[in-house]
Amino acid sequence: MQTTFRSVFISDVHLGTKSCQAIHLLDFLQTIKTDTLYLVGDIIDLQEMRHRAYFIDTHHQVVERILEMAKSGTKVIYIPGNHDAFFRQFAGQTLSGIDIKLNARHKTANGRTFHVSHGDEFDQMVKISPLMLAIGDKAHGLMLSLNQWINGVRRFFGLPYWSLAGYLKSHISKAKEFIERFETAALKSAKNQKVDGYICGHIHFASFQLKDDVLYCNDGDWVEHCTALTESAAGEMSLIHWSENPRVLATEPKEENWGLSPLPARS
Repeated sequence: MQTTFRSVFISDVHLGTKSCQAIHLLDFLQTIKTDTLYLVGDIIDLQEMRHRAYFIDTHHQVVERILEMAKSGTKVIYIPGNHDAFFRQFAGQTLSGIDIKLNARHKTANGRTFHVSHGDEFDQMVKISPLMLAIGDKAHGLMLSLNQWINGVRRFFGLPYWSLAGYLKSHISKAKEFIERFETAALKSAKNQKVDGYICGHIHFASFQLKDDVLYCNDGDWVEHCTALTESAAGEMSLIHWSENPRVLATEPKEENWGLSPLPARS
């Protein structure tokens, strides 16, 4: 699989929590080469760390690798999210070679302009269902614990990583409705801003949607799915999964599609 990119977008890493898949992320960052790395929010979970910090050695290594990439020539842009909102006060500054911004405009190699933000700004526009509120709190924590247990068993039997939360989001109607509303809000925002697309994270659900010639890209997360959005040298976008068996999940749609379309290999 290709490991050299023009740009890479990752979000929702949640360093500092037990759910962070830091081993897979570290392997990913040590393997790839990219001109630009976008950190699209919730990289360090300062919100959760106020209650309980879990910052083990692999989490430190992820931070060190990102700093090393910035030092060695990769342009690193950090757009804080709602879980690391503390860093928003430093927007416009460069810390240890990392540019901190509230949002960004990304120009692809084939001339398209994408607005990049974490995505939590849509929380006030999208009515969150009780299910999603539960998923975002204690029930989500329970699911992630079950996810770790299930994947521990799967590793024992030599089976690849699988996301319980991803499966539920793809199959429960209320969760699907929330994701579709979120995608609609992002697409509408991109159209109002007269850009070619929107890149974000926040909802832990990697996907592409193309509507009215506007492309929605969600890079997913490194808690449940271990996914990243990549741009090739030609400017084409792809979503990849990185765990025991790295693979391309999807390439950007060439024809308009709409509605929730779970990516292949999500199970």
